[in-house]
Amino acid sequence: MQNENSRNTIIFFVCAALIMGVYYFMVMRPQAEMRRQQQVVAAEQQAATADGGLTSGSAAPAAFVADRAQALGTAARVPIQTPKLKGSLSLQGARIDDLYLTDYKETLDKNSPPVELFRPQGMEHAYFAQFGWSGPNVAGGVPGPNTPWALTKGATLTPTTPVELTWDNGQGLRFTRVIAIDDQYVFTVSDTVANLSGQPITIAPYGRVERQGVPADLGKQMILHEGAIGAFGANGKFTTEQVKYKDWAKKPRIEKQSTGGWLGITDKYWMAALIPDQKEAIEGRFAVRDPDGLNVHEAAMLGATRTIQPGRQIEETQRLFAGAKRNEILAGYEKSLDLPRFVYAIDWGMFWFLTRPIFMIVEFFYGVLGNFGLAILALTVVVKLIMFPLANKSYESLSKMRTLQPKMEEIKKKFKDDPQKQQQETMALYQREKINPLAGCLPILVQIPVFYALYKVLFVTIEMRHAPFFGWIRDLSARDPSTIWNLFGAIPWDPATLPLVGSLLNGPLHLGVLPIVYGLTMWLQQSMNPPAQDPMQRQIFAFLPFIFTFIMAPFAAGLLIYWAWNNILSIAQQYVIMHRFKAENPIDTFLARFKKA
Repeated sequence: MQNENSRNTIIFFVCAALIMGVYYFMVMRPQAEMRRQQQVVAAEQQAATADGGLTSGSAAPAAFVADRAQALGTAARVPIQTPKLKGSLSLQGARIDDLYLTDYKETLDKNSPPVELFRPQGMEHAYFAQFGWSGPNVAGGVPGPNTPWALTKGATLTPTTPVELTWDNGQGLRFTRVIAIDDQYVFTVSDTVANLSGQPITIAPYGRVERQGVPADLGKQMILHEGAIGAFGANGKFTTEQVKYKDWAKKPRIEKQSTGGWLGITDKYWMAALIPDQKEAIEGRFAVRDPDGLNVHEAAMLGATRTIQPGRQIEETQRLFAGAKRNEILAGYEKSLDLPRFVYAIDWGMFWFLTRPIFMIVEFFYGVLGNFGLAILALTVVVKLIMFPLANKSYESLSKMRTLQPKMEEIKKKFKDDPQKQQQETMALYQREKINPLAGCLPILVQIPVFYALYKVLFVTIEMRHAPFFGWIRDLSARDPSTIWNLFGAIPWDPATLPLVGSLLNGPLHLGVLPIVYGLTMWLQQSMNPPAQDPMQRQIFAFLPFIFTFIMAPFAAGLLIYWAWNNILSIAQQYVIMHRFKAENPIDTFLARFKKA
């Protein structure tokens, strides 16, 4: 029997260590070092010759400038002002390259600047969008990345005042561009091309989103998609294409044919996406190039060629989404513009069929309660109600097993030299009492997908970003900011400033109020379960709440609120059932000792 117990203990310990290790490194701290691979010169030349005039005219500056005003001052500009955006567009290339999201701040600080989306050429990590025409054999040329457009109508781009730009190539081609913007995040670029020459000309429209280099804080999360994204297909059948930054560098040119759809570059919460006319055939492309060391990541689309006869003109409309990936906003554009799979710009994950419904439930309760923390508590109650019958059966089995502890001890003593007979008698006892020894695991196993889905919701949805609960919890998507090392703020100093151990106290050992509450509820719930037969296993199980307290500490506060509240509801349900079966439980034991004292 001792050998059997030792073997089981070793197996359990190894499995537990593996599970915790995978869980810790693959979920808690899913950081992957992004290794950029430089594209060989031959591949760059091949990409350039295949562009049809679509290659960016970007050139590396002698030195990047830190002063935004200096970078903006290199070309005439048109201000952009909407309820959600502010910035400007450059008349050089008609680039939309200076954009802030006014509804969102970089940090929780009241003086924090708004989130920057686009950044002008000349600054490090320039990021912008532009539209133009491809026509390699057109006399006089066509407008491209550096074309000097003239502002001919309007002064400031707002939802009620579009602006008009014009450019004449001097050889009979006149380009007129009207740029409009709605009260959310979509720019509409309408081009009219008039052929006043005596010869027919053939051109094709293009659009491009360009990011020059990837900031160090992007592309680090394995469970989150950041990088190239788009929906491609035809006739109502579309698939989503995603290429993370680290994989994008390994596949420097990806081409897609599509009728309609969309494509762009996405970060965790923000996205810039090109939207063609949904009836137009396009050639989509994700490319990585390294002209002059800029490490350009580019999402581009090239429309169908069209011929303009002398004395005639054509019109082309393209759109740009540049903003926050809010579910209701993406869903609204998906409906109004007939965009395929636009809501999947949010990284719902492979369990989207769970993640999206859970998000919708949380959002519903938020509309009722006005607080996402309370909405998470309400979601927990809904999950517990759904699981109530299964949990009841589980807790009944656990309570019966706890009342049978004396009989099991007798079997263990009676057949201590015959492990096989001991196991047979124990199973016979379970059958007589109608007990399923595995029933206690079922509620936990069933809730693991819910746990993951809520983790994903808290991690990727912008609705949870900077969403407060109460008291010191000001961001449900971030970890608990309190820490035991300064007595939860009672001592006015930051543990991270300590030499040698500061990074540990602010990192893996950062232990706040919510992780401690979670650990205590886990310990109490585990104490209500029947103890393991093997002494070594009992010690291991007793140590698990302490281990998981530290494992769960870096998780989002909203997730810890869910799990701690779930434990509390489970403890209450199990307490009632244990009373019904007159099983000993640690709560009554503690209260009895307290009364005696």
